[in-house]
Amino acid sequence: MTQPTDPGTNPNPFDYPTAPVQPSVPAQPGFQAIAYDESAYEAPAVPAPRPAGPGPRRPASGVGRGTIVLTAILAAGLAAGGTFGVIELTLPSAAPAATNARAELTSTSTTVPTSSGSANQPIVQIAASATPAVVTITASGSGGFGRNSGTSIGSGMIVTSDGYILTNRHVVASGGSLTVQLSDGRQFDGTVVGTDPTHDVAVVKITATGLPTVKLGNSDNLEIGQLAVAIGDPLGTFAGTVTTGIVSGTGREIDVQDVVTGRAVHLTGLIQTDAAINEGNSGGPLLNAAGQVIGINTATDSSAEGIGFAVPINTAVALLTQAEAGNATTN
Repeated sequence: MTQPTDPGTNPNPFDYPTAPVQPSVPAQPGFQAIAYDESAYEAPAVPAPRPAGPGPRRPASGVGRGTIVLTAILAAGLAAGGTFGVIELTLPSAAPAATNARAELTSTSTTVPTSSGSANQPIVQIAASATPAVVTITASGSGGFGRNSGTSIGSGMIVTSDGYILTNRHVVASGGSLTVQLSDGRQFDGTVVGTDPTHDVAVVKITATGLPTVKLGNSDNLEIGQLAVAIGDPLGTFAGTVTTGIVSGTGREIDVQDVVTGRAVHLTGLIQTDAAINEGNSGGPLLNAAGQVIGINTATDSSAEGIGFAVPINTAVALLTQAEAGNATTN
């Protein structure tokens, strides 16, 4: 950083006698003008030329030559009469002056941002990756939540490209017909190929190939406070809704009511989250910051706000493996 020059300091290495001065001549921008009264000076005699031949060596510093030149300039100015300005030269510094250019952050991300830059936000990326694999499941003949009596609407997630879908058992517990609607609007008939009443998990199969899928994560080592993103079809009306929160707790236990029998079911080992979960979100994914499924959204505490629960994905993987092998039960 360049320090400001003291206006009262003359950087010229030569001193001149002080004398009365006339009014100063206005200085031009970038220059410092010093006015002198010619009556205070007599033109110094110009030294006689030296005889030809080698003279004394010039001082290494060059000060003697500068003295002669400046003396000659001063003499010429005084002889002409009036005042004159001495221009203050500023030599360039040895090193370039530091700049105050604004620092810019760079990223190694290969994501091409949109005009608003939103494509680089992690939740936007999570939603863009997982939402195409989140489905709406409509089950007829159920006494559960729905648009009308006998119809239950919930969510699910495609876990294999050939049509295996994870959801909650209570979403498909009616035993009636199932309709699975994909995020692109296509609809398929669904078949329940495995259920786990103890953990409220079910596997549904549709006949299709080349489907988008979610990425399954690991729910065994969750940390309290880590990011949690829920995606589903709340109220059976707002498909693809994304809500966010954190993992508020693990290993929770709650009692829920079976939608078919009306009996209480005790669920254990649940993930607690404050991501908004409503009726219709059941069966949809709960994802971590890497966009991996860590749980299946299952229930909320109706007496409070911001308390939802999800079945750990590791609990559901066992049933999925059995269903793919054709060994799962459907009770």
